[in-house]
Amino acid sequence: MRFTLLHTDTETNARAGLLETDHGPVETPIFMPVGTVGSVKAVQPRELIDDVQAQIILGNTYHLYLRPGTEVLERAGGLHRFMRWPGPILTDSGGYQVFSLAARRKLSEEGVRFKSHLDGSYHTFTPESVIDIQRRIGADIMMVLDECPPGDAAYDYARTSHELTLRWAARCKQRFDETACPYGHGQALFAIVQGVVYPDLRRESARCLVEMDFPGYAIGGLSVGEPAEQMYAMVEVVCAELPAHKPRYLMGVGTPENLIENIARGVDMFDCVMPTRNGRNGMIFTTEGILNIKNRKWRTDFSPLDPGLDRYVSQTFTKAYVRHLFIAGEILGLQIASLQNLSFYLWLMREARRAIMEGRFAAWRAEVLPRIRRRL
Repeated sequence: MRFTLLHTDTETNARAGLLETDHGPVETPIFMPVGTVGSVKAVQPRELIDDVQAQIILGNTYHLYLRPGTEVLERAGGLHRFMRWPGPILTDSGGYQVFSLAARRKLSEEGVRFKSHLDGSYHTFTPESVIDIQRRIGADIMMVLDECPPGDAAYDYARTSHELTLRWAARCKQRFDETACPYGHGQALFAIVQGVVYPDLRRESARCLVEMDFPGYAIGGLSVGEPAEQMYAMVEVVCAELPAHKPRYLMGVGTPENLIENIARGVDMFDCVMPTRNGRNGMIFTTEGILNIKNRKWRTDFSPLDPGLDRYVSQTFTKAYVRHLFIAGEILGLQIASLQNLSFYLWLMREARRAIMEGRFAAWRAEVLPRIRRRL
């Protein structure tokens, strides 16, 4: 993997770059559709390429390990071949799932023992085993195992947690250096900065991980219940410590407004389930604002779903028709909403990148934010 920083905005810390992998290039800033179990829900890989114009997607180590299992993935030739996705893939190590399964897991210095949400069986993740699993999945970008504490964690717990994550990161890096991808393509390992909402812990975490010299850095443990302003403050603290020539990935964030604000603070990569999950529940993001497609006001609105977005679903289907699909419980409605939201998110990234490259990001940000955050 190689990252080239192409331009930095003069009024903000927004950056445009190029991330090159063996499965293709990624233009940053970028949003990664979430394909947790090897599938972006309700969207085919062909649609991700042709309609959404996605450049990289995300899979999850915890879920793929449990189902279909690494043996199946290895026999298939890796996740790329298994799901027929030709582009780059990033895999989360499962640290967030460890956090979300607090009642089902037990942490120790060695790793985490957890109970499967599928059948109740017990499993153990160690820093070494998650590297082995991600090698067999075949992700282009792999993540270290981390502990993701809750957003309201007390200072002492946050310190203990981030120090454990640092030790796990060192073990992950050692295992990564000792192993190779079984499918012949290159893989990169990103570290994860933790520290909850405590600036000194965030700085300490970032500085220690930078000393370990990873090819990229993620910011974890945000958007887990803390106010948006605290998230933005922590992103500013961390980005100030990270090297400019390496990519920065904010995990699990977020709304379109969150993305723009964090691009302004120096983040290059994002992922979130919001465009597909909210879309399946009737929330549709458009270039004109946010709409609840189930509302009666759209019943006889025969205008395109998103007149400002030049995509098949945006221009072909009317608001009235998509509302009808949701009210009737038709699966096509979920597919159209998911495609529209992902297309919008990727459009937003391209527009942000264009504005950065042309030296007008601050003005573009001021113009686009009120428009995309309003409720229609």
